[in-house]
Amino acid sequence: MTAIFKARYYKADGKKGRARTLPAPLFNGIVNEGVIHQAVKAYLANQRQGTAAAKTRSDVAGGGRKPWRQKGTGRARAGTIRSPIWAGGGIAFPPIPHSWRQRLPKKVRTLARHSALNDRAENDRVIIADLPEMKSPKTRDLVAFVSAIDVPGKVLLLTDGVNKNLYLSSRNLPAVSVVSFGEESVYDVLWAHTVVIERGALETNSSLKESEESDLELDSSNEGGDNA
Repeated sequence: MTAIFKARYYKADGKKGRARTLPAPLFNGIVNEGVIHQAVKAYLANQRQGTAAAKTRSDVAGGGRKPWRQKGTGRARAGTIRSPIWAGGGIAFPPIPHSWRQRLPKKVRTLARHSALNDRAENDRVIIADLPEMKSPKTRDLVAFVSAIDVPGKVLLLTDGVNKNLYLSSRNLPAVSVVSFGEESVYDVLWAHTVVIERGALETNSSLKESEESDLELDSSNEGGDNA
């Protein structure tokens, strides 16, 4: 049985309205923690530059001549002054520049994103709102809206498409992040204590989600027909 979640609703002026039901195709109660873990690890790995480097004994200049003869000096034998055990020598197993990039299948990424949103919905940390319209960037107006809806901790605002003025208004607020709905990563959702979704974005994307699910059902039925 599909879970039914309700979310608080706020108008653009911060006044509370009647609670709204979150669309079932997206908020179905499924939370796959293993997939969420995969997605977060991949996201963090993809943030790495992979430019760390150090020199091996072959990269360090000098050391081409044997420092002393093999026998007769009483010293330990040595072939080069650039050995890793010498001061000024190379590094034995140095980091080398490489890509840390990880790729996840599209269905895994989608499941992880939906699982993260469902986790926030289960804990009553999803809010539907009409976000304030801004003719120009105004951090003060955004602070007033966030204060009016009274949400603790970090807030993720998911907008209906690109909202440049709202985004620019949030850049000086470390506890507020603005992302277009559908473009948020799993890390973005887990970073926020509360997820505020613009009402228009939810209505538009829920219909798209329904069409995606119907396509998946058609694919699975066709596969069954081919096997038969």
